[in-house]
Amino acid sequence: MPVVAIPVSVIEDWETFHSIFQRELGFPTFYGRNMNAWIDCLISADDPDDGMVAPGVAVIDGDVLTLELDDVGTFMARCPEQNAALVECAASVNWSRIHNGQRPILALSFHGD
Repeated sequence: MPVVAIPVSVIEDWETFHSIFQRELGFPTFYGRNMNAWIDCLISADDPDDGMVAPGVAVIDGDVLTLELDDVGTFMARCPEQNAALVECAASVNWSRIHNGQRPILALSFHGD
């Protein structure tokens, strides 16, 4: 099961949000840097031929990709809009997959105050 550490402690705004997620998850160079593009990349994280996430991040059949978020309490206070979007869009990834007859693929793990 892939676990990817996401250093939300360095996110300050939308620009840094998308830069961190693109770097850590290996989103393609054409990543649209918005939450619809974020969802699109993660919906297909179990399709290695799709190239939407790095090979080491791609989920093998039956696994779940876990995003391990550091210092999440401070992130929630500093970037409430980005935090809310992250939680909502992670749920949207799983809902879309379930709606299409696929299994959920994404989990969030919160660490810190």
